[in-house]
Amino acid sequence: MLTCMILVFLAGYLVIALEHPFRINKSGTALLTGTLLWVLYMYAAPSLIPFASADEFAHFLESYPALASLPFAEQSIRFVVEHQIIESIGDISETLLFLVGAMIIVELIDGYGGFIFITNRITTKNKKKLLVLIACLTFFMSVLLDNLTTSIVMIMLIWKLIGNYKERWIFGSIIIIAANSGGAWSPIGDITTIMLWVRGNISTSMTIPYLFLPCVVSCLIPVLIARHFLHGDIQSPIHAEDNENDLLVRHLKKKDRLFILILGILCLLFVPVFKTITHLPPFMGVLMGVGLLWVYTDSIYKRRSIDQNLKLDLGRVVHRIDGATLLFFLGILLAVDALKVAGILSDFSLWLDSRVGNVYVVNLLIGAFSAVVDNVPLVAGAIGMYPVATDAMVATASNPDYLVNFMQDGIFWQFLAYCAGVGGSMLIIGSAAGVVVMGLERINFIWYLKNISFMALSGYLAGAAVYVIERLIF
Repeated sequence: MLTCMILVFLAGYLVIALEHPFRINKSGTALLTGTLLWVLYMYAAPSLIPFASADEFAHFLESYPALASLPFAEQSIRFVVEHQIIESIGDISETLLFLVGAMIIVELIDGYGGFIFITNRITTKNKKKLLVLIACLTFFMSVLLDNLTTSIVMIMLIWKLIGNYKERWIFGSIIIIAANSGGAWSPIGDITTIMLWVRGNISTSMTIPYLFLPCVVSCLIPVLIARHFLHGDIQSPIHAEDNENDLLVRHLKKKDRLFILILGILCLLFVPVFKTITHLPPFMGVLMGVGLLWVYTDSIYKRRSIDQNLKLDLGRVVHRIDGATLLFFLGILLAVDALKVAGILSDFSLWLDSRVGNVYVVNLLIGAFSAVVDNVPLVAGAIGMYPVATDAMVATASNPDYLVNFMQDGIFWQFLAYCAGVGGSMLIIGSAAGVVVMGLERINFIWYLKNISFMALSGYLAGAAVYVIERLIF
């Protein structure tokens, strides 16, 4: 059954990759793949649970003693339905709600003309200069925002600047790379670094100094390569006066539009602070930001005499959100979770450790694999495989030189943060940023593979080499 699940995943992945020639929407393929994998897992659960989820299953039975009298097959079904699927949907819902909230905030800023203040200050028409500027903005924005939100904001920005969609594909691809690279050296810039930081595997004071330069290099190399494909000046899109919300923007004062832009950005920046203070999931912070923006925009209508038909109400904003992207994201995460609960991903991690045994090579392979499968379960599997080593553990180990790599801020954990974050850029569906940009810009998977993957791979390997050199010197 495990072989069958792997084949279904690979088949679904292939159809997603060949969406354009097959003319089958990738969202439908992702949903079908995800649900089929869970169906297969359900039938195989009694044989897989004792090996893949033994401790979790035992804890479930302890929590529900009434299940002790049931046959093992029935217990397995109850475990999958009442625990594993609910836990999976809960984790996925956190991500989707965060994405919906971030999209609403960005759409509100855009609908009220907030991005005009930024686009008006980007005066260069030179494609090469604009590419460098966009890459720098994305790289440093993703340090404070997560790479998912940063990608949404930057795609909205280039929609205002670039008319040619093929040129936007190049810019959008660089946004993916820059967002993933920028998020990898910040403990709050990517979900994987957040996981490692919260669990005590890495610390801020050691992560930033060691990962900053490798991440810069991993972004810089693709940008330098991409510059060779751009020549001349950009072709501007339809101007702001042709925007569907232009009449609303004209009725708003400049200070109102500026305050919406500032408030929206502050709401996004506040999310990691909100999580640190309240310990609530990030989507709660984003939804709070949506509420604040909504209250403020409604207060504007009370102070301004604006026609009811011009008001940007909730229905119009939600209608502008790309639902197909959300469904694609849902299907991909369902598929990955099915592989995770079946033990396929953890088996792969164990195989890497036993057959390779070199922390640099293992992490490079994890980074490459994260271009195919979501990096979150890969990092979670690595965290589960290796406890953070203590001084006492190192002192009593048979191979202390190897175990020291797994201490807090050890080479394994730092390099894992880099590889899992940056490696996802090598394929467009290898990261949350890539999935969102693919949906928003309709970037073709094969086009990205032919034109961008090599750039991302070059940056990934160059940044990895810089990290290795840093560790050898220091």
